[in-house]
Amino acid sequence: MGGGVYAMSKAALIGLVKGLACDLGPRGITINNVQPGPMETDINPSTTDFAKILMQIMALHRYGAGEKIALLVAYLASPSQLT
Repeated sequence: MGGGVYAMSKAALIGLVKGLACDLGPRGITINNVQPGPMETDINPSTTDFAKILMQIMALHRYGAGEKIALLVAYLASPSQLT
């Protein structure tokens, strides 16, 4: 329940980010959007029956790790991305 609203919010965020990128890009402002999918957390473990079903339809068949997403976000926010 609520999958439609969740999907709509993800799609709306993608649209917002694309619009902002077009609007702000000419000013040298970079916009990024990170939507990693299911993540391994205490309240969303990858060991539940639901998680096992979900992983069957995922491209990599595994949950993401917060540490890896943090590295991506740090890279996107780093000064090396300003050139």
